[in-house]
Amino acid sequence: MVSRSYSNLLELASGGNGGEPLPSLGHRRIPRVVTASGIVPDLDCSDDDDASVASDHSSHAPRERAIIVANQLPIRASRRAGSGGGWDFSWDEDSLLLQLKDSLRAHHGRADMEFVFVGGLRDDVPPADHDEVAHELLEGFGCVPTFLPADLRSRFYHGFCKQQLWPLFHYMLPLSPELGGRFDRLLWQAYVSVNKIFADKILEVISPDEDFVWVHDYHLMVLPTFLRKRFNRVKLGFFLHSPFPSSEIYKTLPVREELLRSLLNADLIGFHTFDYARHFLSCCSRMLGLKYESQRGYITLEYYGRTVTIKILPVGVHLEQLQSVLNLPETGVKVAELLKQFCHQNRLLLLGVDDMDIFKGISLKLLAFEQLLMQHPEWRGRVVLVQIANPARGRGKDVKEVQEESYAMVRRINEAFGQPDYQPVILIDNPLQFYERMAYYVVAECCLVTAVRDGMNLIPYEYIIARQGNEKIDRILGLSLSTRKKSMLVVSEFIGCSPSLSGAIRVNPWNIDSVTDAMDSALEMPEGEKVLRHEKHHRYVSTHDVGYWANSFLQDLERTCLDHNRRRCWGIGFGLKFRVVALDPNFKKLAVEHLVSAYRRTTTRIILLDYDGTLMPQTSFGKSPSSKTIDMLNSLCSDKNNMVFLVSTKSRMTLNEWFSPCENLGLAAEHGYFLRLRRDTEWETRGQVIDCSWKQIAEPVMKTYTETTDGSTIEDKETAIVWSYEDADPDFGSCQAKELHDHLESVLSNEPVSVKAGMNHVEVKPQGASNGLVAKWILSTMQERGDLPDFILCIGDDRSDDDMFEVITTAVKGPSLNPEAEVFACTVGRKPSKAKYYLDDTADIVRLIQGLANVSDQMHGAPLSATDTVPR
Repeated sequence: MVSRSYSNLLELASGGNGGEPLPSLGHRRIPRVVTASGIVPDLDCSDDDDASVASDHSSHAPRERAIIVANQLPIRASRRAGSGGGWDFSWDEDSLLLQLKDSLRAHHGRADMEFVFVGGLRDDVPPADHDEVAHELLEGFGCVPTFLPADLRSRFYHGFCKQQLWPLFHYMLPLSPELGGRFDRLLWQAYVSVNKIFADKILEVISPDEDFVWVHDYHLMVLPTFLRKRFNRVKLGFFLHSPFPSSEIYKTLPVREELLRSLLNADLIGFHTFDYARHFLSCCSRMLGLKYESQRGYITLEYYGRTVTIKILPVGVHLEQLQSVLNLPETGVKVAELLKQFCHQNRLLLLGVDDMDIFKGISLKLLAFEQLLMQHPEWRGRVVLVQIANPARGRGKDVKEVQEESYAMVRRINEAFGQPDYQPVILIDNPLQFYERMAYYVVAECCLVTAVRDGMNLIPYEYIIARQGNEKIDRILGLSLSTRKKSMLVVSEFIGCSPSLSGAIRVNPWNIDSVTDAMDSALEMPEGEKVLRHEKHHRYVSTHDVGYWANSFLQDLERTCLDHNRRRCWGIGFGLKFRVVALDPNFKKLAVEHLVSAYRRTTTRIILLDYDGTLMPQTSFGKSPSSKTIDMLNSLCSDKNNMVFLVSTKSRMTLNEWFSPCENLGLAAEHGYFLRLRRDTEWETRGQVIDCSWKQIAEPVMKTYTETTDGSTIEDKETAIVWSYEDADPDFGSCQAKELHDHLESVLSNEPVSVKAGMNHVEVKPQGASNGLVAKWILSTMQERGDLPDFILCIGDDRSDDDMFEVITTAVKGPSLNPEAEVFACTVGRKPSKAKYYLDDTADIVRLIQGLANVSDQMHGAPLSATDTVPR
């Protein structure tokens, strides 16, 4: 494999990895070229060598490439015997990553797609062999191994992943030390360290402008933050193969926000089912205050200007692999052997295939089967349950307890119902070859999956494909080509594949009676119905294979990343709170020098200032202006070339009370329905007499919802009324808000008002009322007087101020402004807005306004005090 571009930002920036060099990729020296703009500011590409590299890079159309990242590589490794040592490597045919690669290349347009795998090996490789192994895996398999010290790997995988994340994601709370590991900060640090090692390995092979990075599963949930921090525009997808718990479970995790924010640094986040996605979105809403919406069938989150898409699609099986296993001679031999053992003895085979862990529900399945034999004597001697128990992936006390309980139950059932030639339960706990498992699928009358919580579980899909069989299997079974195939599934409601198997008998595995009845129904079901259910399942499984899943994911990742290069990006935050702000390229920070220059050379100025969130921080409990704010506004208003207006949704009584010392300050309140403006030396109050009789209808309705929604409030704003649920449960509050919105629209349909839903509130106000009305009235008044403004500064902080921004920016080409007018629409903070400029926070706004006042004083000869400043 020839890689297009290699980079290691940490080595470029600091000369190493915390003083510990990363293992090299072998004896071949690979050039490392940073191709992402803005990563190394001082990198000069004008040298001849760099120019030749760039020319060579652009002269060849790059192949599409995906970097697939997972905890383990799809590789089997074995140490060679003998004194010579060395390693032998081969592909792991059972690995989902390898199946993903093979299936994707069969899809149209992806035949030439290049893949690089980044992950660990199952075997410990001595440090002396690192270079040789890394070189061989990269050259022969396109794999980049992450070598972890044994103690770090143990703390990462068996510690944080298996003792804390895995139980929690499967709804097990550590209520006591015996019920799962309590949170351990040292294990969390190991988890973060390993994720950083993975990021460093990706940096060695990534071409950030071209490659797609696809990260898999809960082992690497903070990896997106490390990658996004290195490359703000990296094309990054993440797929979670385990369940995602409800917010009530997830919020017990001490590092809950760090994991959520890290996942949101991906462009696309995938889940097997809507339930898992819904839980994730609920966590984002409750813990981060983020809202999601559906856009043409896609669920999206806006996260600091970036669009994060949620993908819901269960993974499928590798059809070609399953068919090839069915065609193996040894599979046919095993099928014939099982037919003789069971079917020729007139016995029906029920099959369970599970890992031996606490969440697979093996003991519940055995209890249900025991009850079946007790309640239905007719099945004794006729039905056999074969339980294949794969070795557990984790380790610990709970695994041993599951094993002991399962063995004891099998002995009890066999002793109670066994006969000389009949063993009701056969427990197979030694590892089986895959062809042997497929043979059991072929012969089984029904497959039972009773996990109490599981991510996807592909066992039912494999069973359906095996039961469909092929000509060779049909001959062994004695079936004609025209025989329609049949199968039966009993599946738990709590596994990821359950929603896609509508023909299965779904059960609550905790309800033993229900599972027993399901087993009996599966055995008693008419043959024709079994055929119809099987055909329905086979149509789905055969069209939604692993290639379909992978191709669909990459297509959505490509679509989500289309506008990456059209956005301006900034990285903010430290550590795992890092995130990228993505904004329109025309949106930029207000250059104070440019503003002051325009201010100095103009003579008819309009300044519109929002109050809450602009001059006064939103988080401030004391909303009334300070004496410093009053002095600053008075100083700015003293310039006769200025018309300064304070715009607020507060009532006119409140504004008149607060700003009575500001004699020359214009006030705009109640969405523009009250406006006080200066006409030479006189003041004019412009407004409308608003009929608020509609409040008698709206307020009782709002009170009803307030009484039933804990944490909600009503605010009366004279000409408007607002129902807020900022302190209520976000899900319930949002649900109530939608209902209230519809209710108010219905009862107020004949009133001259509009009902609008905003961020955590529902507002009723007169039709046409908006902050944009303020700007329109001021511009029209100035035009009537023949004064055409040549300078407008408008500053606000939220979406309600976008109306003002839109009015003043569209007025540039109209008759209400001087043809040479300078217009500055500025918002607070870097966020999506109709303003062209931004300043970082309210402190910047206050300093700017104070600086403009100082400029006016300087221009009109007033002496500057020692504390006065002029923006530079």
